[in-house]
Amino acid sequence: MPQHEGNDPSLTEVFQALADPTRLAVVERLSVSPASASQLAAPFAMALPSFMQHMGVLERAQIVTSHKFGRVRTYQLAPSSLQLASVWLAEFRNHWERRFDQLDHFLITRNHLTNHEQAAKPTANKLRNQPRTSRETNRETNRETNRETNQGAS
Repeated sequence: MPQHEGNDPSLTEVFQALADPTRLAVVERLSVSPASASQLAAPFAMALPSFMQHMGVLERAQIVTSHKFGRVRTYQLAPSSLQLASVWLAEFRNHWERRFDQLDHFLITRNHLTNHEQAAKPTANKLRNQPRTSRETNRETNRETNRETNQGAS
C-alpha cells in the first residue's frame, strides 16, 4: 500500500466519509461542478446546520474543499483523497483477482480429474455419487413407474 504523508487523511477517514448516503450523493453532485452549500443542501430533507455537519466530515477527510465569497460558501471536489481510495481499491482488486484466478484454475483442474474418474467407474456407482436429492428423485420415479406397471397388469 502506498505511503501517506502525515497531513493526508487516513484511508479509514475517506471510506467513513463516503459511507453515508448523503455525503456520497454530495460527492457525486460535486463531480459535475462546484456548488454552494445551499445548492448542495437543497435535495435533502434536513436543516442546513445538519447538512453542514456532513460537509465538515467531507472537508476533514479532504474529499472537498471550500472557499467563501461574501455570504456564499462554495464547495468543490478535492480528488487527491478519492485517488487515495482508488489506489487502495485497485491494489485490493488485483489481489482478489489473482486469488480468484488461482481458485478457478484449481476448480477446473479438479473438475477435469473428477470427470475422468467418473468415466472410469461402473454405471452403478454413478447413482451412488449423485447428490441425495437426485437419488431420491430417481427412487420416486422408479416407484411411480413400478406402480403404473403393476396397476396396468392388474
